Amino acid sequence: MVDFSGMPHAVGYFAAARFDAEIRDCEVAGKVPPELTGAFYRLHADWLYPPNFRDDASLAADGYISMFRFRGGGPIDYRGRYVRTDRYRRQLAAHRQLYGYYRNPFTDDPEVRNLEDPGERTTANTTPVILAGKLYATKEDGLPYRIDPNTLESLGREDFGGAWRSQTFTAHPKLDPATGELVAFGYEANGMASREVFLAAFDATGRVVRPMRFEVPHTSMLHDIAITDRHVVIPGSSAVTSLERLREGRIHWGWDSTKQSYYGIVPRSGDAGAIRWFRGPERSIVHTANAWSEGNKVHVDLPMADGNTWPFFPDVHGAPFHMPPNTIRRMTFDLDSSSVEAEERVLFEQETTTFTRIDDRFIGRPHRYIFVQFADRARPFRATLPDDPRAQPVNSIARFDVRTGESRTYFAGEAHVVQEPCFVPRSARSAEGEGFLLATVHNLAAMRAELAIIDAGTMAETARIILPFRNASQVHGAWAGEGELPLE
Repeated sequence: MVDFSGMPHAVGYFAAARFDAEIRDCEVAGKVPPELTGAFYRLHADWLYPPNFRDDASLAADGYISMFRFRGGGPIDYRGRYVRTDRYRRQLAAHRQLYGYYRNPFTDDPEVRNLEDPGERTTANTTPVILAGKLYATKEDGLPYRIDPNTLESLGREDFGGAWRSQTFTAHPKLDPATGELVAFGYEANGMASREVFLAAFDATGRVVRPMRFEVPHTSMLHDIAITDRHVVIPGSSAVTSLERLREGRIHWGWDSTKQSYYGIVPRSGDAGAIRWFRGPERSIVHTANAWSEGNKVHVDLPMADGNTWPFFPDVHGAPFHMPPNTIRRMTFDLDSSSVEAEERVLFEQETTTFTRIDDRFIGRPHRYIFVQFADRARPFRATLPDDPRAQPVNSIARFDVRTGESRTYFAGEAHVVQEPCFVPRSARSAEGEGFLLATVHNLAAMRAELAIIDAGTMAETARIILPFRNASQVHGAWAGEGELPLE
């Protein structure tokens, strides 16, 4: 019998869901915009079996991919399935959890322990990625899994014909809308705790071009990158690891407040010898919003915090955990200067999450709007949450205007926890920010998942799609418009 009773934060709405699902003609409140034709994919983290260590990171939960299929204002269908990774299949065959701490194969059951290919234990639970007309489920600790875009069937791990020469593949590649290239990387590329990064681009046909390898100043979580038309920005934080740490049987990452943040400005031309490294103070850097070049200066907008934002990554010096606030900041790197110090300034004082999105048509170029979840504590919250800092009442979405400094907000509801929004332009020719936000919300009172459709200009809700069950928490989502995938 499966027993989740030892996970006090995974109760009520946040208990493991553990089922595949299909709904035809979803219930809809309001009017769905007729411009929405395509599919909204999401990846979730949902434990198939309880973790062997109750203090393990939720990042290690099994991957679950879902899809809302839109047909121009017509009926909307939903489908959700676990990603059938190698890890999923082995657990199911054994009827129990076989894997140990997040990204530490030394703690796995001996029958599945594989120190040569730690990527074999990935859960593929982070970001749906569309590449050359194919859909993938990705997670930064292994190779991606190809997914059928209609049935959501898992089609196996993908190494792109052997051209991807890294044990890992990022969950945050960046598509350049001007060239059609997808820039991707893998860190800890040649083994656990290594400093090596493999970076390359995919052309529009899916061919790997301009591969390069280099080492970072210290092994750190490199969860996200940003690109300009000429550079890739790789930010590293104070999250650290080592083989010694892993052999001692601990979770992959620890927090070292004595380690500085660092930033690699990497030429997209593939010249590893021209990389510039900048440094900054202790910072938690998880996601980026966008970057662009201005002469020989590179600017990056991103959420940052001044200390550890990971409750399950303990301080290596034993300091207690206190969640520092994330705020939207701008980093500037002067490539003409001999200084290695990064310039940092706060754009918005509002405390936010790290889940930022923009109008992706402006990736790598100057943008105006940033969309991000946040907890509006001035709003009423009439629901019960587990006593756990990982379950904050994130009930709102902000649209920040980086030109004017103004913001507009959307409130999901008094018993709702909102997930990362995804921007969909009204049309290919629409102005920046003219379109819709798709954001699922947890309705804790009704114990069900709902998809809010929000006008990105007014931040007013136009419709809500209602599912008759709970969904596991979403990590990231992606929109596929007509022609991007072979949708039925």
